[in-house]
Amino acid sequence: MDPTHIAPTALPSILHTLRTAWQAHRPSLEQRRNDLQRLRAALKSRLPEMAEAIAADFGHRSTHESLIADGMTVLNEIDHLLGHLRGWMRPRRVGVGWRFWPAHAQTRPVPLGVVGVISPWNYPVNLALIPLATAIAAGNHVILKPSEHTPRTSAFLQDLLASVFPADRVAVVQGDGELAAALSGSPLDHLVFTGSTAVGRKVMAAAARHLTPLTLELGGKSPAIVCSDYPLDKAAARLATGKWFNAGQTCIAPDYVLIDGRRQRELVQQLQTRVRERYGDFSDASDYTRIIHEGQYQRLLGYLAQARERGVPVIELATVDPERARRERLIVPTIVLDPPADLDLMQEEIFGPILPVCAYPDLAAAVADVQARDRPLALYVFSDHREAVEQVLGQVVAGGVTVNDTLLHFAINGLPFGGVGPSGMGAYHGRAGFDAMSKQLPILWQARWAASDLLKPPYSKIAGLLRALVR
Repeated sequence: MDPTHIAPTALPSILHTLRTAWQAHRPSLEQRRNDLQRLRAALKSRLPEMAEAIAADFGHRSTHESLIADGMTVLNEIDHLLGHLRGWMRPRRVGVGWRFWPAHAQTRPVPLGVVGVISPWNYPVNLALIPLATAIAAGNHVILKPSEHTPRTSAFLQDLLASVFPADRVAVVQGDGELAAALSGSPLDHLVFTGSTAVGRKVMAAAARHLTPLTLELGGKSPAIVCSDYPLDKAAARLATGKWFNAGQTCIAPDYVLIDGRRQRELVQQLQTRVRERYGDFSDASDYTRIIHEGQYQRLLGYLAQARERGVPVIELATVDPERARRERLIVPTIVLDPPADLDLMQEEIFGPILPVCAYPDLAAAVADVQARDRPLALYVFSDHREAVEQVLGQVVAGGVTVNDTLLHFAINGLPFGGVGPSGMGAYHGRAGFDAMSKQLPILWQARWAASDLLKPPYSKIAGLLRALVR
């Protein structure tokens, strides 16, 4: 057993410590703000160390991608929490209606207690610290289980958080899937899980034992629809960013593209141009991230082998030495043209730099293709015609949408981030996350004199009042 890992049997003691401390001293506004400020300062000062740890876990990951996706996003979210926290904590007045005058009512956001966070490997700091910071903002204590597939980053997170929080406020536990399963089945007050749909089902089943409320951030096949009016050079540039950032290892990356048939080949050419502009001939490829581990690498190669065996066109947009590719777990941006629906890469979330480009006869057919699948985590529509965009939005239910770009809805603090159905449950980011990790406590304040004092037998004495109440 890895010496940094703990046994699942240690969880009850850790949870007891966190819960006992929370019950003894529920965090005030001042403490929450101070915690967030110290977390921000600590992360900001150690961004180079963070990027090095992530790169070591991936074999190679673009430093700039780590700074953007795992640094900037977290700092931005903490800033948003700090800027709005006082207002979010205020009770909200709720009207009671004339029948209950002169009582008044409010909802008051109160902390839940201990929130669990199980984070994945693809954005190992972002997807750990954003839900953690949100839980802290909402006044909770946190137990974080980072991914075992990024051990150096997990060690970085453990050291970072130990420097900011006392052990009875935030605990980091390292371990494998057995520990994650045990945490899922623990008596938490809320659990945030980010990962695959298949594992999400297991997490939900385990959490059901204690009826633990869940935020499930899962995945699926997020489509991009390029309408016939949209400029292909611009579509290619934005698709290239969304698909090949982090080598496609992004839960909201465009998983496949639907485009009108007459422009399909031209889009492929435009994508190849963008790859050359961004990564050159891949002799260096310092800005291009590698596949996280051998299992994921072989899974992706299997998708391509299956497509080739079936005679499906596979177009690699760059060429690298095969031995180097194996050594570095490097898969160059690759297009698969019109793959049949029964191929594995059209049945499963790709989560890599492989992009199916599928021709459609008209927009209605593209929408029908999306509707025939599970509801996606993300949807991308490219059109300068509002009517075409609304045609898609009016028929497809997705976790989130970016129009005429990719990925960016994730980064908008005011937009809830979450899936629907197989792509997830619940949402976080900004106010949505604060509310999800709080109990909106409903409170009715009764007045010294109240009409309800009259609502008692014998009812014959208040017949007129009753007629007025039910009119």
